[in-house]
Formats: sequence, structure tokens, C-alpha cells
Amino acid sequence: MQQTALNLIAIGVFIMTFSSLLSPLFHISPYVPAAATFGIMGLATVDTLSWEGKGVTLLLDIFASRQQRQRVIHHEAGHFLTAYFLGIPITGYTLTAWEAFKQGKQGLGGVEFDTKALEEKPLNLGEMRLTLERFCTVWMAGIAAENLVYGNAEGGGEDRSQVRAVLNMAGLPETVYQQKERWAQLQASSLIEKNQPAYDALVAAMEERASVEDCCRVIHTHIN
Repeated sequence: MQQTALNLIAIGVFIMTFSSLLSPLFHISPYVPAAATFGIMGLATVDTLSWEGKGVTLLLDIFASRQQRQRVIHHEAGHFLTAYFLGIPITGYTLTAWEAFKQGKQGLGGVEFDTKALEEKPLNLGEMRLTLERFCTVWMAGIAAENLVYGNAEGGGEDRSQVRAVLNMAGLPETVYQQKERWAQLQASSLIEKNQPAYDALVAAMEERASVEDCCRVIHTHIN
């Protein structure tokens, strides 16, 4: 079950417990908070099983603060910038759950890449290693960007899963996963810091929902 749905269910249980304590003071039937709570829990469960958590994600996104939305933009700009410099084709991006939902995707948004280079698995082992490192750096770049801007990262769970999935596909043991993640995050941080003007300009462009082509032009214009 999605973590957001679990959080919603936990909130529902808390509301039911708290309401049952206060209901005698306000002469509220105990069936009212119980019905409301079980309704929330039921909707969260149905949403998770039938919609794969999209409904809960959309609901939470509605109440997201401006600071949270800015964090998402900075996170995704990190992915975009590193993909640009590492030569990974960018096919699109979304920055809210609603934008992602309209395109048939999950989550709060994301940058889309052309992953054919990974799927085709070049026969040359050296090329495959370099391709793997490039993609890992791009996937860890969102976390790197958040750390650089905010001092910590709230997102990135799916990014780590992507990295670990591709490392597993490459046949690497789990014992090296954290080491590879740290290395990729360090590379991404260095790339963003080195091109800070381009990154800042990209954040502004993505906030205005500029096209992928325009975002690439903005980066090129601000390269040191």
C-alpha cells in the first residue's frame, strides 16, 4: 500500500480516537466520527487497490504549500540539468500530481528521459558502465539539488528505487548500492554547483512551464 494512503489511514484512526473523547462534551453521536473515519479509510484503500494511489496523491497535492511546490521544481530541475549535460534525451516533464495524472502518470511530477540506451544494453562493457553511471547520476540529481538548495531532501524515494533497479539489472550486488548512490549524488551536486546560473535560470523556466526545447535553450544560454 502506498505510504500516502497509510498516512491518511493513520490520520483517520487518530481523528476517530480524538473525536470519541470529545463527542460527549459536544453531544455528538459517536457514530458520526466513526462513520467519517471508516469512510476515509475505505476510500484510501479503494484508491490504493483500484487507482494505485493516484486519488490520494491528487488530494494531497491540492493542499501542497508554495514552498512544497517550489521544492518539487528545484528537485526536477536537478534531474533536467544533469540529463542535459550528460547527453540523456529529455522527452518531457510534469511538476504537479494533476499534470502527471492528465498524462496518465503517477506521483507528484517528474522529468521523463529516453532510456533506450539502458534497455538496449550495448555490447561494449565499458560503454555500458558509462551509460549506467550517467543514468544513476541523473536519478540522484533531484536529491542532490534539494540538499544544495534546502539543506535536506524530502523527495527521492522513487529515484533511489530506479537506481537500485538498474544496478540490479546490471548484476551488481546489493552491498554496493549505497556506495553507487553516494557517488552518483556527489557527481550530480558537483555538476549543479558548477553550472549554478544555468540551474537557477532553468528553475525559473520550469516554473513558467516552458517547453523542453526552451528549457534546453535557457541552459545553453547560461552555461559558464
